[in-house]
Amino acid sequence: MAAETEGGRPALDSGTTVGPRVAALRAERGWSLSELARRASLGKATLSGLEAGTRNPTLDTLHAVAAALELPLTAILATPPTELVRGAAVEMTLLRVFDDGPITYELYRMRIPAGAAQQSPPHHAGVTEHATVFAGVLETAAGSAGPGEYVEWAADVPHGYAAVGETDVLASLLIRYPRPPA
Repeated sequence: MAAETEGGRPALDSGTTVGPRVAALRAERGWSLSELARRASLGKATLSGLEAGTRNPTLDTLHAVAAALELPLTAILATPPTELVRGAAVEMTLLRVFDDGPITYELYRMRIPAGAAQQSPPHHAGVTEHATVFAGVLETAAGSAGPGEYVEWAADVPHGYAAVGETDVLASLLIRYPRPPA
């Protein structure tokens, strides 16, 4: 049976590599399925389908689960993605994960089609996002950036970005995840 998408563009080509890892991380914490669903503000059926591999999650769902577990996105995947990671408007390719003691960084190549916008749920406390733009104009709540410019914003609150104008945004996106206090 093919994996079903839970109401949006699937983030990955296959959701099956996510489910067992999420179930293991949930079990490590001693949480029930209902508890993780509550913390991630997801329906229990959505989370159950993700863990079973019968649903192909959206980027928003993956970010909500990672935030609830207080982990970087790549930590909930069985293996780092080699294909595109897709959101409602954004396409990202993971370039590198840097684990630097109390902080993990994920570096992505990001493309947002001209005129498109992406809204993202909050990550866990203290997470920030940093973009360097190579083409197009990127608009965020923290300001705009054009070619050769940089913008950063708090990502532990609902946030978003958009490609304004007639040119696709091509940028690097660095997501900084501090480890929560034990």
